[in-house]
Amino acid sequence: PPPGTPAWVETTPVPRSEDQGARQVVVRDLASLMWAANLVVEFHTPQWRTGAPGVADRMVFDLDPGSPATVVECCAVALWLRERLAGDGLAAYGKTSGSKGLHLLVPLEPTPSGEVSAYAKRLAMEAEEALPALALHRMKRALRPGKVFVDFSQNSASKTTATPYTLRARPEPTVSAPVTWDEITGCREAGALVFRAGDMAARLDRHGDLLAPLNDPEQARPLPV
Repeated sequence: PPPGTPAWVETTPVPRSEDQGARQVVVRDLASLMWAANLVVEFHTPQWRTGAPGVADRMVFDLDPGSPATVVECCAVALWLRERLAGDGLAAYGKTSGSKGLHLLVPLEPTPSGEVSAYAKRLAMEAEEALPALALHRMKRALRPGKVFVDFSQNSASKTTATPYTLRARPEPTVSAPVTWDEITGCREAGALVFRAGDMAARLDRHGDLLAPLNDPEQARPLPV
């Protein structure tokens, strides 16, 4: 926790290789959220919950476009991944990264992060094979122009992803906003899926919380063997 963290702010152990006693802040209530929002713009979280470090209950694919590719190409890759995941009995939910790309989130029964990472890598490789002109599973920058990097690495227990609804630290802050599959399917221009803080109340009124299934144990599915 940052220096000066109030005693009433909850923290939890998050062991690190260099510090087995490390702790991080847990935001569970409005007071903690308001305190944290006065310190930072962006919130990032792992794919596991407090009390079970390294045991993921969701999987993430970070679709990152290399110029001149945009979120339009990310949406095309997302649609392929959605169909592929459905073939394994898994449901995917989309949100913007709040930057240039798109995130797909998949609710899972608690699974070791290493197993989730291995499965996600396999699907990223399959995406590259199925969409060779569009998708890429390797991080090498020389390969990135015009393609969508299917980043599976954020499933590692030690990594974090921009939290749903977080602002992003940009000249004009944008939101990592949940989106519908109709919006993903209909995306035809780079600016089509850009949302700001002032957009969110109306979107919540219209759609509700599109990512609510991620917090519903009934929606969690086992990772395919």
